Amino acid sequence: MSIAVEVAYAGPEGQWLVSVQVEQGATIADAIRASGLEAMVPGIGAGGMKVGIFSRIATRETRLADGDRVEVYRGLVADPKEARRQRAARDRKFRKA
Repeated sequence: MSIAVEVAYAGPEGQWLVSVQVEQGATIADAIRASGLEAMVPGIGAGGMKVGIFSRIATRETRLADGDRVEVYRGLVADPKEARRQRAARDRKFRKA
């Protein structure tokens, strides 16, 4: 018996939401392979990116249920705290001028 799941990814390469059918008992890794995203996004299948189901972090070995949305999360480009510090410093400098 198969179940329907979606695999979602958004990055500089583009955005994808792929519906796939996988066998009952399939894992997140199985769904990512079935989606074909590994061919379009380098490194997505290697395990370097975090994954989750409906915004909750999970492992690639997590079993899926019918209707799950698998999400692949890319790493942060910049540290949010450091980016905030830089914006604040820039704004202070601008106000003084």
